[in-house]
Order: sequence, then C-alpha cells, then structure tokens
Amino acid sequence: MADTTQFEVAETEANLVYSRPRLLLDTTMHYCPGCSHGTVHKLVAEAIDELGAEDKAIGITPVGCAAFLYNYIDIDWVQASHGRAPSVATAMKRLCPDKLVFTYQGDGDLAAIGTAEAIHAANRGDNIAIIFINNAIYGMTGGQMAPTTLLGMKTATTPQGRDADLNGYPFKVANVLSLLDGVTYVTRQSVNTPANVRKAKKAIKKAFDNSINNRGLSFVEIVATCNSGWKMSPIAANHWMEENMHAAYPLGDLKDLTGDK
Repeated sequence: MADTTQFEVAETEANLVYSRPRLLLDTTMHYCPGCSHGTVHKLVAEAIDELGAEDKAIGITPVGCAAFLYNYIDIDWVQASHGRAPSVATAMKRLCPDKLVFTYQGDGDLAAIGTAEAIHAANRGDNIAIIFINNAIYGMTGGQMAPTTLLGMKTATTPQGRDADLNGYPFKVANVLSLLDGVTYVTRQSVNTPANVRKAKKAIKKAFDNSINNRGLSFVEIVATCNSGWKMSPIAANHWMEENMHAAYPLGDLKDLTGDK
C-alpha cells in the first residue's frame, strides 16, 4: 500500500503543470469575477519568487482596486497616498539601493492625480519598476471616465461616450514615458489569453530584474478588463477589450535598452 501511494504521489508531481505561487497568501481576493487584477497578482508573486527576491522586494500600493494587494502577496509593503506611489518608491530605492522596489497602480491613480510623480520618477531614471493596470475606467469609485477611457466609450460621467472636444483624448502613458531618457524599459501587455499571460509574466520579471540591478526605470502597462465598470460579463469584457482596447493600446515593447536579460 505504501509503495502504491508513493507511486501515485510521484506520478501526480510529474504531471503537475500548475500550482499556487508560493508567495501568494491563502486568502480570498476581493476582486470582481473576471477582473484582470487577480491574474496579474499571480504573475507578480511568481516573478518575485523565481528571481529569489522575496527578501529584497518592497511593493508600493496607493488607492483604488489594487489598494489591498498587500493582503495577497507575502513581501514587504508600503501604503502610499493617492498618486504618490512613485515618489514613495523613489525614497525606498534610494534608502535601500539593493532592493527590488516596485509600484502597482491603476489608471485612475497613475494617469490622473499621480501623473507628475510617474513622469518625474521616470525622468530621473529612478531604479524602480511600475506595474500599471489600464482598464480605461475608475473601477472602484463608480465607473467614471479615466484619463485612459477610449473615445466613444460610455462611463458614468460620459453616458453618451467620451467626446474629444469636451473630454480630450485618451492618455497613452507608456508612449509618453518611453520618450524620457531615464526610462530603460517600457512594454504594454495583457492577460486575456494564456500566451499573453506568459508574455506579461516575462515582462514583469524583466522589469523587476532591472530594478534589482539598478538599470533605470521600467514601466509595464497591463491592458485589463473591468467587466463591472463596463457593465459586461467577464467573457464579453474580454472580447470588447480585444476588439477596442488593443487597437487603442497596441501590445508589445515600446522601449528596451537592456536587451534580452
């Protein structure tokens, strides 16, 4: 009986293709079903673990849907005021230059009240990584228009759709930051398919490695869904993102000065 049990365990381990990331805490997430945040959280946890950076990692979260990220990944965290995560990250990295320091921010945070902090951290070339979740809407506070909301997109504050003459144009943060000399790596990814999940993980891991080795600022934008804010089912939201968000925010690297490391 013992031999049979050992054989079954060995066979199970040999066939295992997926397991819970070691650093992801065993607690129920608060996100809406279909939200992209949970997938990105998993990738962040896996990247830190695979880099052996558990004891080096310091994450900065501000406000919004991602504000409780520190409840889900077992590393050191600092809570920042609305929009100020890049400034806090700058201080942490300069005080602890051997650490992996990163922020995790949504578009309502980074692309609005936190624009100046993100731009100046990038312009200084601070050795931090920024994970930017772009779902084109204020997800937590009621579905209002965000700086990244698409033209024609309906939100709580643009019920007829975003109008360029009235509301301006979508703010393409990654494109702006890619022009700054202090920025080493800028990429735009998504987590809508298994293939894209793998690409997003590779991008996050590379950005974290850049921070550890002080190669300048890295910016990883994740084009994401907000099916609750968009008033869609998770499946419909995924299709809408593919047809609309990916056209406005094309996936791929915008800048890479580090090579394939």
